Amino acid sequence: MGFLTDLDVGAGWNLLDLQFPAVTQIEQGNLDRAYVAATAPSATTTNAPKALQAKIRFRVFLLSLLMLGLNFILPASAQEIGRKQNDVTVGVVQRAFVDEGRSNWQGTGPRPLATIIWYPAVPGARLKAPNFGAPELKQFFVSYPLAEDAALSGKQKKYPLVVLSHGNTSSALSLDWLGYYLASHGFVVAAVNHHGNTSAEAGGPIPQGFGAQWERARDLSVLIDRMLGDRVFGPHIDADRIVAAGHSSGGATVLELAGAVFDPDQIKTFCESHTVDDPNCNLPPVIQAQLSRFEALKKTDAVVQASVERSHLPHSDPRVKAVFAMAPALGVGDTDASLKSIRIPVYIVAGRADNVTPPATNAERIANLISTSTLTLLPGMVGHATFGSLCTPAGIKSPDWGSWVCHDEEGVNRARVHEQTEELALPFFQSVLAVK
Repeated sequence: MGFLTDLDVGAGWNLLDLQFPAVTQIEQGNLDRAYVAATAPSATTTNAPKALQAKIRFRVFLLSLLMLGLNFILPASAQEIGRKQNDVTVGVVQRAFVDEGRSNWQGTGPRPLATIIWYPAVPGARLKAPNFGAPELKQFFVSYPLAEDAALSGKQKKYPLVVLSHGNTSSALSLDWLGYYLASHGFVVAAVNHHGNTSAEAGGPIPQGFGAQWERARDLSVLIDRMLGDRVFGPHIDADRIVAAGHSSGGATVLELAGAVFDPDQIKTFCESHTVDDPNCNLPPVIQAQLSRFEALKKTDAVVQASVERSHLPHSDPRVKAVFAMAPALGVGDTDASLKSIRIPVYIVAGRADNVTPPATNAERIANLISTSTLTLLPGMVGHATFGSLCTPAGIKSPDWGSWVCHDEEGVNRARVHEQTEELALPFFQSVLAVK
């Protein structure tokens, strides 16, 4: 692991000097920041120890993992408009891609890959908040000034591509804040809804989506195929400059693109041999019921059986040049050998107070085994949900689901954490891809 960093997420912050080779300085432009203060204390960087040791006593809160998905399936369109990054117009469009090589879980057709794409659009295109979700929920979430279905900007002949992976039970819109930011800095960004593991689909998440984690990485590889073959975007994507980013289970997904191999039996072994109170080992009934149903389907369902045959296969994609994982989940499920074999640059960011995917058994374990990794742990009370959609004051004050969906601990500013994450991801990708 290259660096272990701690960033200040208090009253304000500075961009960490990441010491990447040949990082091109970019013009940040006029950043109109919503909910963000302009003070700027510095961050620190230290060399990582050879071994990361931790004794953890976390209260079990894995039910939050399911609830977190409900957070992220809520629509990002809102009455309140978020920050405009610079003078770049960002476009957004939807695509109904499919994977003909895999069946949908119902066995009635190809696997769907519903996708949202953010991209640099032609200047002057009409801006609005796209109507992608339920109107009654718009008041709770911040959206961004987007040009729906606008033409792709001709400023560059070829653009780098970022593929995004959402968390367990979540949706492509959960990472709208990152998609918008990267598109405003010259990337085409495509986020897919993982079939069966997203509440964006009718009927919501199903047992197959919970159990077949390994299908997610294939979703991203096929998404790359579809983007390269898209009649609008394909001719303008540089196939040699492709990267991936994801949150939670999406973080685990992009690590599989880098070479991680997920072994569900390894989680079972870990739980049988450790006394640490870890969320991987204490499933609440609602999630355990889904996984039990998946186990039963292995015996009777032909689509599930075909999927299980792919479960232990590597899903690395040599077209992906780097991955950025936010609060990656299922960390004890990736084999040591596979993590040690990863050779592309990997950046991992997580909150120290994350009690859904505790760093010691997820972000820290993964980073300690990948020699090409950089790990940033956000101090204080930054948790798992902080990487979710940005909420309006109405969302923060809302009862019931809002108490979890939009809640951050005292002293944590979600918008500021988003900005820190964005300004870690951008120079990381720029350095790897030599983007100017």
